[in-house]
Amino acid sequence: MSMAFPTASAGLQRVLVASFAGLAALLLSGCVNTRTTTTSLDSASSSSGPQLVTESDESNARRRARLRMELAAGYFEHGQNTVALDEIKQALNADPSYADAFALRGMVYMRMEDAGLAEDSFRRALALNPRDGNTRHNYGWLLCQQNRYRDAAQQFTEALATPAYTERAKTLMTQGLCEMRAGQPVEAERSLQAAYEIDAGNPVVGFNLASLLAKRGEWSRAQFYVRRVNNGPSANAETLWLGIKIERSLNNREAVAQLGGQLQRRFPQSREASAFERGNFND
Repeated sequence: MSMAFPTASAGLQRVLVASFAGLAALLLSGCVNTRTTTTSLDSASSSSGPQLVTESDESNARRRARLRMELAAGYFEHGQNTVALDEIKQALNADPSYADAFALRGMVYMRMEDAGLAEDSFRRALALNPRDGNTRHNYGWLLCQQNRYRDAAQQFTEALATPAYTERAKTLMTQGLCEMRAGQPVEAERSLQAAYEIDAGNPVVGFNLASLLAKRGEWSRAQFYVRRVNNGPSANAETLWLGIKIERSLNNREAVAQLGGQLQRRFPQSREASAFERGNFND
């Protein structure tokens, strides 16, 4: 994406909506909508209703803050958390009403595993921009990690109810993962199925749907989802191992041998490959 006001730069867009979830600290990402509306003070403009903010409407303070934020986003993407925090501090010194700065600060503290400061930052961001579905998404995942499942569900619900929010599949997936953590398999399946209907190619959704169905003994349905994952570029030792156990339950010996061969060839040092060699299919 090209950088042009009022849309955030590509790097800033990526990190503002990043969330840590999935098979192995999967980075969930999307695009944040930074467009806002304003009403001109002159009567001619006000008669036409709300207007999109354009570059000429950006104050000097917001411009300085935005430039600091773009630097902060770059540092965050490269794992330089302390430097990113310093740039965010400078952004907020320039413009204390910049919701995106608080949202990014929440992401930094989340990565640093400081849940208290992360939550404070997300709450400040939402106080300034309550219709930011991406911040609600990330705040929801933070709450889920703290086992505050009811509060997390509220944030996911509000994100999904935001009219301009375009990352519904991402939030439905994360909501499903959270419901799995909460021991709510029925709700998790419903959320993941809704995510799958929007983004059928997402391997995290497919894997977790297969896993849920396998635990219920719905082997044919589980097979459908895990095969799509294992036939794509995202297959790993965990997805192949699940596929092996599903195919074995369906007495598909040829498929078991084929998947086992992949597992041993591609991930020979994995725990799953070792279990396959021992014939320990309950591992």
